[in-house]
Amino acid sequence: MGLNAVFGPMEFGWKYEIIGLALFTGLWILVSFFIFTRPQFSQFKGFLPGPTLEALINASQDSHFWLSVFASLRRILVGIFIASIIGFPLGILIGFYPKFRGLSYSPLQFVRMISPLSWMPLTLLLFTSFESAIYFLIVMATICPIILNTVIGVSNINPQWIKMALNQGANDYQLIRTIVIPSAAPNMLISLRLAVGVAWIVLVPAEFLGVSSGLGYLINDARDTMEYDKLMAMIIAIGILGFILDRFFQKLQHKVNWSWNE
Repeated sequence: MGLNAVFGPMEFGWKYEIIGLALFTGLWILVSFFIFTRPQFSQFKGFLPGPTLEALINASQDSHFWLSVFASLRRILVGIFIASIIGFPLGILIGFYPKFRGLSYSPLQFVRMISPLSWMPLTLLLFTSFESAIYFLIVMATICPIILNTVIGVSNINPQWIKMALNQGANDYQLIRTIVIPSAAPNMLISLRLAVGVAWIVLVPAEFLGVSSGLGYLINDARDTMEYDKLMAMIIAIGILGFILDRFFQKLQHKVNWSWNE
């Protein structure tokens, strides 16, 4: 199955999407009631849908919650932005120049296999602020998906386009600007969608480091105070925010695909 089939615009329309979300919600309700209504799990009743939704509504009326939401979003977007301004040019160069691709393949695969969270002790030694450490962890988590998907996009360009441009006297800079970047743009947006998902995975434990804001901080705080309804509410909030970000990049990807095909 190709990347477009997995990450492209939905084929079945919003009705099937709503049905899927409803089935997913129903499954959550059934599983949570099956587990957390048992006597041995009575202390975890906060994980049930009712207390969770009530805690989420209460949190939405708390300014500290929104400050944490904006803090987490800022960390995600700044980290991905830094990874993008490094990863996109590298991905284009690696995909465009075969020798560069050969030189960088093994180092990229090596770095890709290192868990982003394994950099956490190093960040505490290198960076003077927790914010900088979180940005570094997000960059390390997202830069390889950005580079590799950009390389795929560049490598899949129709070679006939390159030959036609070369026959008309185009140099490398003109090729990259007029052919490589526009045709690789859908894959570059795919890489951003992947990066958003990976960044959320890294952000939550990274916000355990010592910051006093962010959804990861609220989750850790709710765990320590055993407010399980609040803990589950923060997990739901992360899912909602991640879904919105993913949908934004999906729409942008669809628009770029349509513009390029036109």
